[in-house]
Amino acid sequence: MSGKTNVVVIGGGYAGVMAANRLTQRGDVAVTLVNPRPEFVHRIRLHQQVAGTGAAVVAFREVLADGVRLVVDAVTRIDAAGRRVELAMGDVVGYDYLVYAVGSGSADPTVPGAAEFAYPIATFEDAERLRPVLDAAPATGVVTVVGAGPTGIETAAELAEQGRAVTLVCGGVLGPYLHARGRRSVAGRLAKLGVTVLEGPDAKVTAVTRDAVELADGRVLPSAVTIWTVGFGVPDLAMRSGLTTDALGRLLTDETLTSVDDDRVFAAGDSAAPSGQPLRMSCQAAMPLGARAADTVLSRIAGERPEELHQPFAAQCISLGRGTGIFQFASKADVAVWAHIDGRLGAKLKETVCKVVVKHLAEEGHKPGGYKLHQGGSAAKRQELVRARAAAEGAEARAILERQA
Repeated sequence: MSGKTNVVVIGGGYAGVMAANRLTQRGDVAVTLVNPRPEFVHRIRLHQQVAGTGAAVVAFREVLADGVRLVVDAVTRIDAAGRRVELAMGDVVGYDYLVYAVGSGSADPTVPGAAEFAYPIATFEDAERLRPVLDAAPATGVVTVVGAGPTGIETAAELAEQGRAVTLVCGGVLGPYLHARGRRSVAGRLAKLGVTVLEGPDAKVTAVTRDAVELADGRVLPSAVTIWTVGFGVPDLAMRSGLTTDALGRLLTDETLTSVDDDRVFAAGDSAAPSGQPLRMSCQAAMPLGARAADTVLSRIAGERPEELHQPFAAQCISLGRGTGIFQFASKADVAVWAHIDGRLGAKLKETVCKVVVKHLAEEGHKPGGYKLHQGGSAAKRQELVRARAAAEGAEARAILERQA
């Protein structure tokens, strides 16, 4: 490794693997990927891992370039001044450039009893803890899924299709990202599967016990197993390491994904907050962000000016059991539009997406630089969106201050 530029990537998820693979374009760059697990976790299959209808792990040898050095360990601290990362097992890895791609997990629940009695499903370890609990639960016992985003919907549908009694507690609207037409389609499919869907502010969970869920309107729902899919959180590694983050803990960067503190540190995926206006947490965003971060590193090494973020969005896809799904089209700015594809074709499209995600990673490992999906958007449109969101947040903050005055 002597004489080479050393790049360390923290995190072996969608963003981290994409970044690590893409960085191998240059023969004078040595890439080290640090990840706490020896396998790649295909997170968009975690609901299948729980239900036993599919596997959510892929061997790293199938998706990671041969030239990437894999270190199976957890990073406990980033020493930006010393340009090194400290590992849980005591080792230290130095770097010239660092890509921060630690991903996300479940947000810490603030609802009384949720942390003790409800089961999250945001990580492989979460899924593995939940499986034996479901297996041990009475076949007639109600499974309560809290949270009606894609993970909650997919988990509810997967378990209901297996004959389980499932209640989906939305705490608001079903599938908030979806267009109204797509939402009606999803609601119809869940009804056919026998899922009880509880929507509206009265359906917010106020407490979780060992065998029940309490709602804002006073209802107490019996629950043999409660699954918690409300919100995402990110590891606090950047914050603990003294790097600037947003309120959630995502590393704050400029539009090239370069840390606002250190031009040797870059962020990608769910743990990145470019201009304080992060993209939707998803593999659809993570892989292009990984490619963009790698391109920025390669530009820095070459002494060139890196491009700014301008990736587009296209859709959100949700499986509704093994035979049905929905492919919700969206604008490039990630706003759902009226068009969607549902039914069997929707399921086939979702399955295709699951396979293509792994295929994209593997292809980038075999032919680094071939991935192009992060280049189809408009930097000007992104800047317009950033300014609009910042203005809206500023107006909201001023209104709060005026109310408090």
